[in-house]
Amino acid sequence: MAACLVRVESLDPVYDERARDWARRLGLPLGSEAELALQVGPDGLQLQALEPDAPGPVRVDFVEGAMAHRRQFGGGSGQMIAKAVGIQPGVRPQVLDATAGLGRDAFVLAALGCEMTLIERQPVIAALLEDGLQRAARDAEVAAICGRMRLQAGDAIKLLEGWSSEPPQVIYLDPMFPHRDKSALVKKEMRLFRSLVGDDMDAPALLSTALRLATHRVVVKRPRKAPVVEGTPPGYSLEGKSSRYDIYPLRSLKR
Repeated sequence: MAACLVRVESLDPVYDERARDWARRLGLPLGSEAELALQVGPDGLQLQALEPDAPGPVRVDFVEGAMAHRRQFGGGSGQMIAKAVGIQPGVRPQVLDATAGLGRDAFVLAALGCEMTLIERQPVIAALLEDGLQRAARDAEVAAICGRMRLQAGDAIKLLEGWSSEPPQVIYLDPMFPHRDKSALVKKEMRLFRSLVGDDMDAPALLSTALRLATHRVVVKRPRKAPVVEGTPPGYSLEGKSSRYDIYPLRSLKR
């Protein structure tokens, strides 16, 4: 029998029922031959490549590690992402992150006071993010931040086209693109992500849809030397050492 892409497995019998629940929700097999394993254990959900000498698992952790360090020492509203979405004194825009991934950028913006809606279309990645948000909601230090993050699993283009509630002021996009970052963390995550989702070939359609829905601006994060997303050109860009934010202004964000 050919191996499937993802299986669900429990890391201890005590988590067997939770593993069965996730397998049912995601329509994934338990215990089959696979390339990746969505593992249920004491630290919540994690995604592990099963090839020999594979790097360690990927999980969403808003409480400790890199996200805790960035929350405490990341530069606050002076960060480039904050400037890109229009954070300024007295202004904390409502932001829809339509390509949420593991939720790191959304968490940074929520930590700065923005009300965030997150959309992730890949079901396994959305499951990792849901699990990370649930665990963070039980932590006193970050519960209020995660309370400003609402997750929707599904195709962003379809969800934006059918949007029926108040339109977001800012829509933030970070389409998958061939990254050149050499860090082990990025390489590990990109290997897993690309096997699940590949590159976002519909990024131009997503940008076009976002420009029709956002009331104030659309922001697209890109590798610094990457071309702009095909379609409407950005009004201006903010460029850092490895990343660039292309800004599509629609209306001024004011207090």
